[in-house]
Amino acid sequence: MTQLFYLAMAGTFFFGVFFLVSLTVFSESSSTRRVLEVTASAQMEDIRPSRKKRMQQALLSIVRGVRAKIGLAEGERLKQRFISAGLRGSGPVEKYFAAQMLGPVAAVVAASFIRSNTFIWVAGLATLAYLAPDFWLDHEVKARRERIRRSVPDAVDLLVICVDAGLGLDQAMLRVGVELSISHPEINEEFLQINREQRAGKPRMDAWQSMADRTQLREIASFTSMLSQTEKFGTPIARALSTFADGMRQERRQRAEELAAKTTVKMIFPLVLFIFPSMFIVLLAPAVLSIGRGLAGLAR
Repeated sequence: MTQLFYLAMAGTFFFGVFFLVSLTVFSESSSTRRVLEVTASAQMEDIRPSRKKRMQQALLSIVRGVRAKIGLAEGERLKQRFISAGLRGSGPVEKYFAAQMLGPVAAVVAASFIRSNTFIWVAGLATLAYLAPDFWLDHEVKARRERIRRSVPDAVDLLVICVDAGLGLDQAMLRVGVELSISHPEINEEFLQINREQRAGKPRMDAWQSMADRTQLREIASFTSMLSQTEKFGTPIARALSTFADGMRQERRQRAEELAAKTTVKMIFPLVLFIFPSMFIVLLAPAVLSIGRGLAGLAR
C-alpha cells in the first residue's frame, strides 16, 4: 500500500509539472499582449475584464492549446448536445474539456492523501471526475427540453392570438418570443434562432425542422410538421394553429389526469412503509402494554 501511495504522489507531481510547463509554453508573450492592446478599440479599453475573468480566459487558452496538441477535438454529436443544452459558443466547450482534463488531476491529488486502498480511490475518483462533465451536460439537455415542453402550450396560444390579430407567422413568432422572454426564455431563444436562420437565407421549412432536431421533443416535432403541411398545402395558418392549440390543451389536460390517477398507486408505498407502522404503534402499543401488565400480575 505504501508503494501505491508513492505512485500516486509521483503521478500528482508529474501532472503538476506538466501543468506548469503548459502554462509557460502557451501563455501569451509581452509583445503579443502589446499588439492586442494597441489594436483594441477605445471602447473595449474602457471595459476591462476583472482579474477572475482574465485568469479564467488564460486557463481556457491553456486548455485549448493542450487540447490542440493532443488532438482532442469535439465531434458533431458533442456539438449537437451543447446546442440542445442551449450552450452556444466556444466558451462552454472549452470549460467542458477543461473539466475533463483537470478534474481527474484534482481527483488524483485528493485521493493520494488517502492511505487505505489508495489505488482504488485514485481510479474511482479519477473516473468519476472524468465522467462528471458528461453527466452534467446530459442533465442540462434534459432540463432544457422539459422547460421547452412546458412552454409550448403558452407559445401556441399566443401565436393564435397574434395570427388572428393580423400578424404574419414570422412576425408572430418574434412577438411571442419577446412576450415569453422572461417566463420561458428557452422558447424565445428557439424562435430567435429560427429568425436568424431565415434572415441568413435558410428556407422556412428547413429552419423549423432544425428547431425540431435541436429540441428532439414530440410536441415540437408535431408543431413543425403542422407548420410544414400548412406551408405546403396552403391551409389557413390561423385555423391550423387553433386546431393545434386545442389539441395541445386537451393533451395537457389528459397528462394532468394521468398524473393524478397515478398518485393513488404511488401513495401505497409511503402509507405501508411510514404511516401504517406509526398508526399501529399508536393504536396497539397501549393495548399491548396493558395485556403485558395483566399477564405479569397473573404470574405473580
